[in-house]
Amino acid sequence: MDALTLWMAIGFLFAAYSVIANDSVQTLGTWIASNNEKFNWKIMWGAASAVLLYTLWYGWTTNGGDISYGRLNKIPFQEIQWYHAAAPGLLLILTRIGVPVSTSFLVLSAFASTFVLEKMLVKSMMGYAVAAVAAYVIWIGVTKILDEAKPVAENHKMYWRVGQWVTTGFLWFTWLSHDMANIAVFLPRQIPFDLMVMVSAVFVFGLGYIFYTGGGKIQNIVIEKHNTRYVRSATIIDCVYFLILWFFKELNDIPMSTTWVFVGLLCGRELAMATITGKEKFKTVFPLVTKDFIKMMIGLGASVGVVLSIHYIIVPNGLH
Repeated sequence: MDALTLWMAIGFLFAAYSVIANDSVQTLGTWIASNNEKFNWKIMWGAASAVLLYTLWYGWTTNGGDISYGRLNKIPFQEIQWYHAAAPGLLLILTRIGVPVSTSFLVLSAFASTFVLEKMLVKSMMGYAVAAVAAYVIWIGVTKILDEAKPVAENHKMYWRVGQWVTTGFLWFTWLSHDMANIAVFLPRQIPFDLMVMVSAVFVFGLGYIFYTGGGKIQNIVIEKHNTRYVRSATIIDCVYFLILWFFKELNDIPMSTTWVFVGLLCGRELAMATITGKEKFKTVFPLVTKDFIKMMIGLGASVGVVLSIHYIIVPNGLH
């Protein structure tokens, strides 16, 4: 195995684990939080793996061996160097300490030009703003007609549970269509069948570890938010998030930070509930929202540091 292949393998494995561990909370976090006392983790792992495998193989079949769903059209394949593999390694460290880093920025910044990175930033800022405003408006209405903390009526429980599993499935597929590029960037744009089988196995076993650990440290971001353990809250969050991601997926093929969209969604929701219910004061909610935003900025700063180091220090000085 030559050095380039070794860095490709290391980068892919780091990215695969880090992306799943860091970002799975965005799509599966509320689902795990509201179901982990009802279902064994192996059942949820099996359901999530089925959607994952469908997404992988559907994309591979319909896009000529490309699993990124066109998100890498503006980022051509490059020979993998040590600094490419270092980016998801840094993501892995930040994930372990519970920082909700934008995987798209941190991983793709090592490959993208500053022009593409700028477009990613603009689209992600739009995503954060749209998610925050949409969540605020929607939950203003929701809190007027539904007390999410009240127990679900017995004859309604099955409908809410089925609705949550269905919306989570659609959300999981849509999110994977966005963020698969963060892992596929380390692979050939046309993946051969045997490599595809190996990639699928890595994803499934990595996902299994996340379910075994109950979502990992990033899961705390979801759990500490108001009522996210309740099935109705989780269903509404997943549905709104799915619609926003689907909109931006259809908008263009520029990659974006789904992490920013997710944090914006939770931010708008928390502020709406504080505004209407009066059960949460802004002095309590604001520090919680601010903490998440600061963590996002830490991740963005790390991403900018990576791209500047590569373009202005490593490559010009032949350190690759």
